[in-house]
Formats: sequence, C-alpha cells, structure tokens
Amino acid sequence: MSAPLPEGARTASASGSRRSGRIQLRAASRDEPEINLIPFIDVLLVILIFLMLSTTYNRFTEMEVRLPTADAETATTRPREIVVAVAADGRYAVDRQALPDRSVEALASALAPLAKVDAGAPAPILIISADAAAAHQSVITVMEAARRAGLMQITFATQTSGKAAR
Repeated sequence: MSAPLPEGARTASASGSRRSGRIQLRAASRDEPEINLIPFIDVLLVILIFLMLSTTYNRFTEMEVRLPTADAETATTRPREIVVAVAADGRYAVDRQALPDRSVEALASALAPLAKVDAGAPAPILIISADAAAAHQSVITVMEAARRAGLMQITFATQTSGKAAR
C-alpha cells in the first residue's frame, strides 16, 4: 500500500502519462508593514542639536520691565539723608546751601562734616538730585567728592512721569 498523497499533488499512472493538476500552495501570511521611527527620531535629534548650537541669543536692552512691589516695614532708625542738588549749568548745593566753587575738593570739604557718624547710628545716605540736562561730569564730580568724604551709600533722586505711574 502506498501512503496517501497530499491534496493536489501530482501522481503518475502506470501507463506513464501524467495528470495535469495544479499545485496549491498555502497563501503566505502577509505581515502588516511597519514604519521604523528610530532613524527618523535620530535625524530630528541631530537637527535639534545643530539648531541649538548655531542659534545666537540676543538681549534686548529696550525691554519694558515692571519691577515687583513689596510691603516692607518702615525702618526704626532712619538714616540721615544728605541731598546734593546739581543744576543744569553745573552749580552745586549741599543741603540747600549753594557752593560758590565747582571743584571736587570744595564739594568734598562741604560733605565731610555731614558724613560723620554717631556711634550706633546708621551711615548717612547721599541723595544726588541732578537736573535732567546736567552734564554727566557734574554727577561724577559729586560721586568722587562723596567717596573722598567717606560716603558709601549713594542714591539718585528721580521723578515719575505720567506714563510710568500706570
């Protein structure tokens, strides 16, 4: 006896003739195509690193900045304030007393007695109240005189415009 043949297989007859038949193969299972994202991500990372390294960051100096506000307690001992006014033409006044001389030495000698500090008292603060049209050198002269007189805390007086108050 012979073994059974698979379905659709050809067999030869004893007379030597062939039967015509088809071979049926099982249909190959088709896998769903996949998109490999790893090379795509690698290319994007390289582009990102290139852009980060080649980008320049600019700082804009004309930005509108709103400073924060804070409620602070008032100081128990307020430091003494020395006001130096600078006129547009370069004249000086120390605590509302006009100075006849415009030199650094004359301004330093006028500030020296006011810069003396009592024991335990806070150091006085120099307030420079300069006219908007005053020369830059006039303000620098006041700062140099304050250094010579031993005043280390300096501030500038300004006024707010209507636009800045908003």
